[in-house]
Amino acid sequence: RVVNVYSGEIHDAAVAIADGLVVGLGDYRGRAEEELRGAYVVPGLLDAHVHMESSLLAPAEFAHCVAPHGTTGAFVDPHEVANVRGSVGVEWMLAAARDLPVRLYVNVPSCVPASPLDQSGAVLDSAEVARLLELDGVVGLAEMMNYPGVVFGDDEVLAKLAAAGRRPIDGHAPFLGGQQLCAYLLGGPDSDHECTNPAEALEKLRLGCYLLMREGSATRNLAALLPVLNDDNARRICLCCDDIAAEDLLGEGHIDRIVREVIAAGVPPLRAVQMATLNTAERFGLSRTIGAIAPGRRADLLVLDDLRTFVPRRVYSAGQLIAADGQALFSPPAVDDTPLRHSVHLAPPSPTTFALSAPGGPVKVIEVHPSLLLTTAASAEPAVRDGLIEADPTRDLLLAACLERHHGRPEVGLGLVRGFGLQRGALASSVGHDSHHITAVGASREALSVAVNAVAEAGGGLVVADERGPLASLPLPLAGLMSDQPAADVAAGVRAVRAAAAELGCTLPDPFMTLSFISLSVIPALRLTPAGLVDVTRFERTALSAEA
Repeated sequence: RVVNVYSGEIHDAAVAIADGLVVGLGDYRGRAEEELRGAYVVPGLLDAHVHMESSLLAPAEFAHCVAPHGTTGAFVDPHEVANVRGSVGVEWMLAAARDLPVRLYVNVPSCVPASPLDQSGAVLDSAEVARLLELDGVVGLAEMMNYPGVVFGDDEVLAKLAAAGRRPIDGHAPFLGGQQLCAYLLGGPDSDHECTNPAEALEKLRLGCYLLMREGSATRNLAALLPVLNDDNARRICLCCDDIAAEDLLGEGHIDRIVREVIAAGVPPLRAVQMATLNTAERFGLSRTIGAIAPGRRADLLVLDDLRTFVPRRVYSAGQLIAADGQALFSPPAVDDTPLRHSVHLAPPSPTTFALSAPGGPVKVIEVHPSLLLTTAASAEPAVRDGLIEADPTRDLLLAACLERHHGRPEVGLGLVRGFGLQRGALASSVGHDSHHITAVGASREALSVAVNAVAEAGGGLVVADERGPLASLPLPLAGLMSDQPAADVAAGVRAVRAAAAELGCTLPDPFMTLSFISLSVIPALRLTPAGLVDVTRFERTALSAEA
């Protein structure tokens, strides 16, 4: 029973495959045949936007992990590795993706660094973006996060958009509306995955955007956005993860999980399949290659017994069986990862590195929230001793730090954060979107020093520590972002650091995912970079004092 995303029907047919392509539907006989006996045949699933590095997995292991879930393609923004290694990181990602049975369609990062308010390990200017866009395997320009640069006509930003030509340009415009949204869309982006409420999503659909409904690990917007979906706009809606953890990939699934959730919400299964296949292929101009079961399309297929439970039984890539009954049937190919190693360059910090002078009076506080990328700009009267601000776990006020780690510069941004619930110890990570400096939160300067030093010694990773030493860690030696180990080991490592954080009183369900976004200087409201606090609503640096 072919799930036909073109005609909107399910019909009986033999699917004929030759040389990796579907060559026909109908009454065919082949040299080799597989009788599916009434099972459903569905186009391979596509992730419309993912930062693969956020899984903490190398590309081959990511593919190995998602293949059993029916994913045969993902549109990858290697923004994270580019912020650490620049063009070398993008070219490494292309090379690592080249021979995988799960196709990773690479878009060139448009914002490295993410904004003028931050510094990263490299810079991709418009000339370099134009060069990368011509490389084999590149699909388009990745999310343009510098929406003020587009709206107000920054020459360098506009040059990057112009370099994309007729290639697809992904958008990133949280809360942008009205004339400023129109100006942003005039610049060229025509999708958005940052919508968090129906009104915002509807406005963007009205103006010609593809709406990418996001359901990842850090942010889950699907339930809030599904009310926008109707019979007439469904073909302009795609599904994406954006950022998803290895543990969630193994335990919950990938795009198949989102399809199940869409169907459970009452959306007809065939429409849900369109959102996960043909819509995404059309959005990227690849509908004559992928996204459907029809002559000339890649034979990327999955077989399942029930459309509503949507559990892939067999998965094919270019006509080859790559997964069956929840297991991948290929070995991840070896890739030279030398260009990504030894990426942490940091003068060893001491407790005095985290000494934060009290300005007098209340200070700004970054308030984080479970399962949200957004932060709130709060304020509080800090605990002060000898002129220095101390953490105050009794009021859930922790010291926060962001340390420059790419060039060995002694730059440390300090502030206060609320929402972690940590009662003692510290957390530190070399995953810090988007510039990926070392970010840390702690109940004491001494614990912060131990945790950050442990991250540096590991060449990158996630660490939980107290004043006496590390309590749990997950090394991430590839650009300080990815492991060189299998997904199951990575997931176990994440569970270990999460459990250690909980032992220290942390109340967040995924504290390291939340920690990784404290430095993200392109999403409201208050963030922390090595240069200090950033007010993203005003797109400017700001002082610690609440009165400034």
